Amino acid sequence: MIQSVRQTFNQAFSPEHYRAFLDKINADFPGQLDFRVAETPVFVPKVLTDKLLTACNDIVNVITRSDFKTLTEQAIPEGQRVPNEDDHTQFMAVDFAVCTDESGELTPQLIELQGFPSLYGFQPYLADQFRANYPIPENLSHLFSVANNAEYLERLRQMVVGDCNPEEVILLEIYPEQQKTRIDFTLTEKFLGVAAVCLTKIKKEGRALYYEKDGRTIRIRRIYNRLIFDDLQHYPDLKTDFYLTDDVDVEWIGHPNWFFRISKYTLPLLKSPYIPASYFLSDLTDYPADLENYVLKPLFSFAGSGVKLHITSTDLDAIPSEQRSGYLLQRKVTYEPVIQSPDGLVKSEIRMLFIWPKEDERPTLLTNLSRLSRGEMIGVNFNKNKDWVGGTVCFFEQ
Repeated sequence: MIQSVRQTFNQAFSPEHYRAFLDKINADFPGQLDFRVAETPVFVPKVLTDKLLTACNDIVNVITRSDFKTLTEQAIPEGQRVPNEDDHTQFMAVDFAVCTDESGELTPQLIELQGFPSLYGFQPYLADQFRANYPIPENLSHLFSVANNAEYLERLRQMVVGDCNPEEVILLEIYPEQQKTRIDFTLTEKFLGVAAVCLTKIKKEGRALYYEKDGRTIRIRRIYNRLIFDDLQHYPDLKTDFYLTDDVDVEWIGHPNWFFRISKYTLPLLKSPYIPASYFLSDLTDYPADLENYVLKPLFSFAGSGVKLHITSTDLDAIPSEQRSGYLLQRKVTYEPVIQSPDGLVKSEIRMLFIWPKEDERPTLLTNLSRLSRGEMIGVNFNKNKDWVGGTVCFFEQ
C-alpha cells in the first residue's frame, strides 16, 4: 500500500527466495509451521495507520466503560461461565478489513474483535524473518508503544509470567502438539519459558492444579489460556481431571469469560465511522430495506464458521424465535484488493494486538498480524491452492 516500498519488495521477490524464507522457519522450528505464511508483509501508509488507531480508540472507549460488564452479562453461554473473573481482559485482538471510502482513500472497517490471545509469540519472530530476507525500510515498524522486540517480549513476560517461576505458568490448550498454531506455542516457550500443557495432563487436588514435567509434579499458579469451549466440543467424550468451569486456585492470564464478552456480542455497542452497523437479530422488528448489504453471523462461533454472506428475509424468518438472540446482522464490508502481487491485487485484513495488564486503566496496542486473501472471505477454505495469501505481518508508517 506504500507504492515505493511495494515496488522495491516485489523487485526483490522470487519464488526461490520465498522457499528459502520458509526453509529458514522450518529449520528453526522443524515440523511446527502448519499454516500458510504469505509471500509478503503489508506496508501500511500513515493515512491508514492513523485511521486504525482512531478506530481502536473508539473501541477501547466502550470496553473501558464502567458498565461494560453489565452490558455483556448475556454474552456468556449457559454452562460456560468460568468462576473468579477479573475486572477486564488481558488480551484483545481487533480485526479490520482494508477498504476504500467514497473518495477512494484507504479506510479500515471493523470485522470482528475478541478478548483472547492471538499469535503474540510468532509475530515478532515473523517480522524479524521478513527483515532478514527482504528490504524493509527502517522507518516502518510492526510494533506500537515499544521500541523493539526485546522490549515487546519483556512487556509480554511481565504480564504473563509476572513474579512467578515460569514453570508455574502454563499455556493451556487441548492437544497442543496437534494445533495449527503450535509454532506460536513453541515460540512462547522459547521467549517466556512458559510451556504448552494439554488439558488432559492437568491433575486437580482440591482447588489446586498440577502438571508433571521431567518426572516432577509442579503446582500451576497461572494459566495463559489458549483454549476455547468451541474446541472442546470436538471431543464430546473427553474425560479430564480439570474442567474450565471448575473453581480453582489459579490466576487466569486471559480469563475465559472475556472471550465471550469481547466478541461479536460487543459489535452492536460500538459506534464509529470505521465500524459497520450491527444488530442483534432478536432486537429487530423490521429488517433493513437493503438486506442484501448485510451478513448473518452466529454469535457463538469461531473462525468464521456459520457465517452467511447472502441472506434474504425468508432466511431470517426461518430462524426460530428462541434462537434469534444467538445471531447478529452486520452490514457487509467490501474488502478492497490493494496488495500488489506479481499477478494481480490481493485483499488484506489487519489484526491489531493489545495487552492489558491488570493494574492498567486501558489496554496497550503492541503489535499486529495480517491475513491476505484472494477469495470471497479471508479464511483458509476460501484460499486453497492460491499464492500470495495467508498469515503475515504489517509494517506501519507511524
